[in-house]
Amino acid sequence: MPTKYTIFKTKWGYFGLAANKNGLIRTCLPCPNPKTVKRYLLDGLDKPEFEKNLLKSLQKRIIAYFEGKPVKFDIAVFLDDLPPFTQKVLNVCKNIPSGQTIAYSHLAGLLGNPRAGRAVGNALAKNPIPLIIPCHRVIRSDGKIGNFSAHGGTKTKKKLIALESVKR
Repeated sequence: MPTKYTIFKTKWGYFGLAANKNGLIRTCLPCPNPKTVKRYLLDGLDKPEFEKNLLKSLQKRIIAYFEGKPVKFDIAVFLDDLPPFTQKVLNVCKNIPSGQTIAYSHLAGLLGNPRAGRAVGNALAKNPIPLIIPCHRVIRSDGKIGNFSAHGGTKTKKKLIALESVKR
Protein backbone atom coordinates (compact mmCIF):
# COMPACT_ATOMS: atom_id res chain seq x y z
CA MET A 1 0.00 0.00 0.00
CA PRO A 2 1.43 3.37 -0.94
CA THR A 3 1.26 6.17 1.59
CA LYS A 4 -2.28 7.46 1.84
CA TYR A 5 -3.66 10.48 3.61
CA THR A 6 -6.91 12.15 4.52
CA ILE A 7 -7.98 15.50 5.88
CA PHE A 8 -11.27 15.92 7.73
CA LYS A 9 -13.09 18.50 9.78
CA THR A 10 -13.28 18.49 13.58
CA LYS A 11 -14.77 20.96 16.03
CA TRP A 12 -11.30 22.57 16.33
CA GLY A 13 -10.53 22.73 12.59
CA TYR A 14 -9.15 20.40 9.94
CA PHE A 15 -7.12 17.35 11.04
CA GLY A 16 -4.85 15.18 8.91
CA LEU A 17 -3.79 11.52 8.97
CA ALA A 18 -1.21 9.69 6.87
CA ALA A 19 -0.65 5.93 6.87
CA ASN A 20 1.07 3.17 4.97
CA LYS A 21 0.95 -0.63 5.12
CA ASN A 22 2.81 -0.53 8.47
CA GLY A 23 0.32 1.73 10.23
CA LEU A 24 -0.23 5.36 11.05
CA ILE A 25 2.86 7.42 10.20
CA ARG A 26 1.77 11.02 10.69
CA THR A 27 -0.92 13.31 12.03
CA CYS A 28 -1.48 17.03 11.86
CA LEU A 29 -3.36 18.73 14.66
CA PRO A 30 -6.29 20.96 13.70
CA CYS A 31 -5.64 23.95 11.48
CA PRO A 32 -8.16 26.52 10.22
CA ASN A 33 -8.00 25.29 6.62
CA PRO A 34 -7.23 22.02 4.82
CA LYS A 35 -4.45 23.57 2.71
CA THR A 36 -2.37 24.26 5.84
CA VAL A 37 -2.97 20.71 7.12
CA LYS A 38 -1.89 19.28 3.78
CA ARG A 39 1.34 21.31 3.81
CA TYR A 40 2.28 20.15 7.34
CA LEU A 41 1.09 16.58 6.92
CA LEU A 42 2.67 15.75 3.58
CA ASP A 43 6.00 17.54 3.92
CA GLY A 44 8.68 15.07 2.80
CA LEU A 45 6.32 12.21 1.94
CA ASP A 46 6.80 10.56 -1.45
CA LYS A 47 3.68 10.80 -3.66
CA PRO A 48 0.98 10.24 -1.05
CA GLU A 49 -2.50 9.46 -2.34
CA PHE A 50 -5.67 11.02 -0.94
CA GLU A 51 -8.25 8.59 0.45
CA LYS A 52 -11.33 10.15 2.01
CA ASN A 53 -12.23 7.12 4.16
CA LEU A 54 -8.70 6.30 5.33
CA LEU A 55 -8.87 4.91 8.88
CA LYS A 56 -12.53 5.93 9.13
CA SER A 57 -12.90 4.53 12.65
CA LEU A 58 -9.95 6.63 13.82
CA GLN A 59 -11.40 9.70 12.09
CA LYS A 60 -14.63 9.22 14.06
CA ARG A 61 -12.72 8.88 17.34
CA ILE A 62 -10.69 12.02 16.64
CA ILE A 63 -13.85 13.97 15.84
CA ALA A 64 -15.38 12.70 19.11
CA TYR A 65 -12.20 13.63 21.03
CA PHE A 66 -12.43 17.26 19.92
CA GLU A 67 -16.09 17.27 20.97
CA GLY A 68 -14.91 16.38 24.49
CA LYS A 69 -15.93 12.73 24.42
CA PRO A 70 -13.76 9.97 25.95
CA VAL A 71 -11.92 7.93 23.32
CA LYS A 72 -9.06 5.46 23.06
CA PHE A 73 -6.56 5.75 20.25
CA ASP A 74 -5.52 2.11 20.04
CA ILE A 75 -4.03 1.93 16.57
CA ALA A 76 -0.78 0.63 15.12
CA VAL A 77 1.77 3.37 14.63
CA PHE A 78 4.91 3.14 12.54
CA LEU A 79 7.98 4.74 14.12
CA ASP A 80 10.76 2.67 12.57
CA ASP A 81 12.12 5.64 10.60
CA LEU A 82 12.99 7.42 13.85
CA PRO A 83 16.12 6.98 16.00
CA PRO A 84 15.84 4.17 18.60
CA PHE A 85 15.80 6.53 21.60
CA THR A 86 13.00 8.59 20.06
CA GLN A 87 11.03 5.40 19.40
CA LYS A 88 11.41 4.38 23.06
CA VAL A 89 10.29 7.79 24.30
CA LEU A 90 7.24 7.84 22.02
CA ASN A 91 6.27 4.26 22.89
CA VAL A 92 6.30 5.10 26.60
CA CYS A 93 4.47 8.37 25.96
CA LYS A 94 1.64 6.45 24.22
CA ASN A 95 0.69 5.01 27.62
CA ILE A 96 0.13 8.30 29.47
CA PRO A 97 -3.59 8.25 30.30
CA SER A 98 -5.90 10.99 29.12
CA GLY A 99 -6.41 13.67 31.75
CA GLN A 100 -2.97 13.12 33.26
CA THR A 101 0.34 14.86 32.76
CA ILE A 102 3.83 13.81 33.70
CA ALA A 103 7.14 15.64 33.81
CA TYR A 104 9.84 15.21 31.18
CA SER A 105 12.13 13.92 33.96
CA HIS A 106 9.49 11.40 35.09
CA LEU A 107 9.21 10.08 31.54
CA ALA A 108 13.01 9.89 31.42
CA GLY A 109 12.89 7.89 34.68
CA LEU A 110 10.44 5.45 33.11
CA LEU A 111 13.10 4.89 30.46
CA GLY A 112 15.69 4.20 33.18
CA ASN A 113 17.50 7.55 33.04
CA PRO A 114 15.84 10.26 35.16
CA ARG A 115 18.50 12.80 34.16
CA ALA A 116 17.56 12.58 30.48
CA GLY A 117 14.65 15.02 30.69
CA ARG A 118 16.11 17.31 28.04
CA ALA A 119 16.76 14.38 25.69
CA VAL A 120 13.16 13.25 26.25
CA GLY A 121 11.95 16.74 25.33
CA ASN A 122 14.04 16.68 22.16
CA ALA A 123 12.63 13.26 21.24
CA LEU A 124 9.05 14.42 21.87
CA ALA A 125 9.68 17.40 19.58
CA LYS A 126 10.13 14.85 16.76
CA ASN A 127 6.76 13.16 17.39
CA PRO A 128 5.22 12.66 13.94
CA ILE A 129 1.90 11.48 15.42
CA PRO A 130 0.71 14.13 17.91
CA LEU A 131 -2.56 13.44 19.71
CA ILE A 132 -2.35 9.69 19.05
CA ILE A 133 1.03 9.73 20.78
CA PRO A 134 0.07 12.30 23.44
CA CYS A 135 3.26 14.29 23.81
CA HIS A 136 1.11 17.22 24.95
CA ARG A 137 0.71 15.39 28.28
CA VAL A 138 4.39 15.85 29.13
CA ILE A 139 5.16 19.05 31.04
CA ARG A 140 8.00 20.60 33.03
CA SER A 141 8.70 19.37 36.56
CA ASP A 142 7.80 22.82 37.94
CA GLY A 143 4.28 22.38 36.54
CA LYS A 144 4.76 24.83 33.67
CA ILE A 145 3.56 23.75 30.26
CA GLY A 146 6.92 23.44 28.48
CA ASN A 147 7.36 23.60 24.73
CA PHE A 148 5.22 22.06 22.02
CA SER A 149 6.49 21.64 18.47
CA ALA A 150 3.21 20.54 16.88
CA HIS A 151 1.09 22.99 14.92
CA GLY A 152 -0.32 25.67 17.21
CA GLY A 153 2.57 25.50 19.69
CA THR A 154 2.04 25.89 23.41
CA LYS A 155 -1.40 27.47 22.92
CA THR A 156 -2.61 24.19 21.41
CA LYS A 157 -0.85 22.15 24.12
CA LYS A 158 -2.69 24.12 26.81
CA LYS A 159 -6.02 23.67 25.02
CA LEU A 160 -5.48 19.89 24.69
CA ILE A 161 -4.59 19.54 28.38
CA ALA A 162 -7.63 21.66 29.35
CA LEU A 163 -9.93 19.57 27.13
CA GLU A 164 -8.68 16.37 28.76
CA SER A 165 -8.88 17.74 32.30
CA VAL A 166 -12.66 18.05 32.05
CA LYS A 167 -14.31 15.02 33.62
CA ARG A 168 -15.47 12.77 30.81
